[in-house]
Amino acid sequence: MATNLVISGGPLHEFAASTATLVDTLADEGVSSTSFDDPHVALEALAERPDTWDLLTVNGLHWQAGADRHAHLRQEWSFTLSEAESAGIDRFVRRGGGLLACHAAVICFDGDPRWAECLGASWDWDRSMHPPLGPVRIEPTAAATDHPITRGLEGFDSVDEIYGFLDEAPDLQPLLTSAHGGRDHPVLWARSVGAGRVVTDLLGHDAAAMAHPCHREILRRAARWLSGPGRSETPP
Repeated sequence: MATNLVISGGPLHEFAASTATLVDTLADEGVSSTSFDDPHVALEALAERPDTWDLLTVNGLHWQAGADRHAHLRQEWSFTLSEAESAGIDRFVRRGGGLLACHAAVICFDGDPRWAECLGASWDWDRSMHPPLGPVRIEPTAAATDHPITRGLEGFDSVDEIYGFLDEAPDLQPLLTSAHGGRDHPVLWARSVGAGRVVTDLLGHDAAAMAHPCHREILRRAARWLSGPGRSETPP
């Protein structure tokens, strides 16, 4: 059974409910999850017992709340990732761990360079945005045909919050996209980082979006791919 360390919690979302749905979905693939709302506590567990965990999942919002519109959240919710914590996440992935970054994970950790490199994209406070939560259309890309997470999946409709205009790595290859603001935006992609694997899934703003049947299938396949064979056994 694969073991999964989950960082949840944060404002502006119902993370308790969406994380419960996520954990239940991953359990269908034999993944046993332990969740923490305090990322410092979670990352201490990762640092102290790195071999205990096969996967690291982030489904929360932990950032410095630097924008003026978030000033009212800073006292309770402001979070700063330490250098040691950043290095620990990076080391975990590059040595063969799996990382599942869900929805607001691209906003987490204020664009920490190691975190952004692992994910392949991060929030740009001068450009990134999202329309209000509402009906959305999700479409597979040409690359989706050849990837085990998305092979055979068709487009589907959901109610979700679609992030767009992110700071994207040049080699980011979307598997699923959704259109707004005059362009298609990546909402799901997968990549290898060192000896590890990373899936970034921007869907799942709330429990209903997390539990959408197509999305649940994507999450199950992502868990399978992240913990399955094919990763390098030799750390870089």
